[in-house]
Amino acid sequence: MPWQSKREWKPLEERSCTDIPWLIIFTLFCIGMACICGYPIATGAASRLISGYDSYGNTCSRNNSKVEGVPLSGRDMTENKFVFFLEPCNLDLINRKVKSIALCVSKCPSTELKTYDDLKKFALNNGSQLCSYDITPTRYTGHSERFTKCPKLPVSPSKAVPLFHRCIPVDIGCYAEFAQAFITFVGDNTVLRRVIAGVMASKEIIMGLCILALVLSLIMMVVIRYISKVLVWILTILVIIGSIGGTGVLWWLYADHRHAFENNTLSALGREVASDNVKALLVYAIGATIFTVVLLLVMFFMRKRVALTISLFHVAGKVFIHLPLLALQPFWTFICLMLFWVYWIAVLLFLGTAGTPVKNNSTGVVEYHMEGPLQYLVWYHVVGLIWISEFILAFQQMTIAGAVVTYYFTRNKSQMPATPILSSMARTIRYHLGTLAKGSFIITLVKIPRLILTYIHSQLKGKENACARCMLKACVCCLWCLEKCLAYLNQNAYTATAINSTNFCTSAREAFLILVENALRVAAINTVGDFVLFLGKVLIVSCTAFAGVLALNYQRDYTVWVLPLLIVCLFAFLVAHCFLSVFENVVDVLFLCFAVDTKYNDGSPGREYYMDKALMEFVENSKKMGRYKPDDGDGREMKSMARAGTLA
Repeated sequence: MPWQSKREWKPLEERSCTDIPWLIIFTLFCIGMACICGYPIATGAASRLISGYDSYGNTCSRNNSKVEGVPLSGRDMTENKFVFFLEPCNLDLINRKVKSIALCVSKCPSTELKTYDDLKKFALNNGSQLCSYDITPTRYTGHSERFTKCPKLPVSPSKAVPLFHRCIPVDIGCYAEFAQAFITFVGDNTVLRRVIAGVMASKEIIMGLCILALVLSLIMMVVIRYISKVLVWILTILVIIGSIGGTGVLWWLYADHRHAFENNTLSALGREVASDNVKALLVYAIGATIFTVVLLLVMFFMRKRVALTISLFHVAGKVFIHLPLLALQPFWTFICLMLFWVYWIAVLLFLGTAGTPVKNNSTGVVEYHMEGPLQYLVWYHVVGLIWISEFILAFQQMTIAGAVVTYYFTRNKSQMPATPILSSMARTIRYHLGTLAKGSFIITLVKIPRLILTYIHSQLKGKENACARCMLKACVCCLWCLEKCLAYLNQNAYTATAINSTNFCTSAREAFLILVENALRVAAINTVGDFVLFLGKVLIVSCTAFAGVLALNYQRDYTVWVLPLLIVCLFAFLVAHCFLSVFENVVDVLFLCFAVDTKYNDGSPGREYYMDKALMEFVENSKKMGRYKPDDGDGREMKSMARAGTLA
């Protein structure tokens, strides 16, 4: 193994393909996914979904084959390009389908047809028969089965959907009972109505606050770069001030709104809105108080260890100087995931119309069912969703790890590749796709049973067997913890592979041993670093929420704050998480590189450290601090760091 000998250890110098058998397995699996996509296309299921099909197994726009036992099948529908439903509003919400006879017609009705005579004239003038195929247009007005084989009158005007060629009624009255039920619910639920009205009235403020969250996240990334040495203390102080100040402002606003409500200085509508705002502000104030107390206690007990992250953050800031496009990696990963998910959903819809046509004896309608081994294609497709999604996420982690490893182990930074991120991508594609396939498959093996147990647990809600639900919940929690641990180990395994081009098992074992050997450093550096980044996310969310409270305070008479403020805070956290999670990954990769560097090098000639000078100061200070007693305090710790900085 490359790491067995200290003198033979040469990071980035020797590259070889890793986990080739797993790359072959993953390639074959992807070919299977492509075959699943090709099966409905080859058998006509895709065309049935896109072009539409009637209730007798005829695909619109096609000359069809006869279905055994169905007299109205096997018709030439070349001229009939649209699907028309006799009762388009008869929906089965549980099975997500229209419970109506469907026909292929040449034209959708453009005007309202009120009588059977109108249906007859429309068929004779346009050649589009809206009744069953076995009834000629001349018999529409007097046929004995016209009430069941002709559309329900009146027929609303329809237009064809360009992609799926269905005649969709344009008159919303067609869905009157659904619309009426929804309107009744909203009308009866006055709180919901005011919440929705509040969101609509505050849409400009919500958009502005979302942009503010994006700007604050970008500013935080810049701050990490230029003032990393004081960033930890700035974040600590600002979070303390922001938490205490925000809590105080919420209590003040609660008292102000309650005073206005009790003095009866508002209109009737204003009193209803003010009552909701008083309740919402009380909940926010109590929640903010609890959060502030817990946060202050945690920061008090961690105060002596916060200074340990300064040097590591400084080096991470330098990484973003040379690799600024690292911050955009979540964006590209999100695009890739969205494209894959759209493809996956499209194939799933294709599979829904695939299989052998079978007549339903109770309804007389032709349905498509996959029989034999083909019925398991959906399960194969579901596994592909999880495995390939995890593979895409693993590719991002390997790309970040490869770029940071290149930066760390390149002594002369001017000799780095012109495009380190693209070079890392190319190196990953050329050598390490098998490693990514194996690592993502391990996560898939844990995630699938967790999802199955979660589904079973949800189905048992409301049942009397509380013991079974409790055991399932415990299993789900254990699998979730196992998944998170494996994901962290996988990330470090990818870093080890990027360093020394070893296979997944070797990399995972070596990374695990190094992490165990540096368990105290992991606790003191990595965990505290993640905590500081969490404080950064809290700061961004707090600033955005504070701005939202001030902005929404001017609309107190007609806006309920609950939903607008929650939307803004959720978006702010997601944006901050996307940006700072990349920084968190960089810190994790740097830590493993630093641990490997200190294990196989000692600074002597021929075995010089690769690490940055700021990180060397960090090593010396960590050693010195280890000889101090716990009660030495931050002052002595900072003095030792200052002396090391002066000597350097």
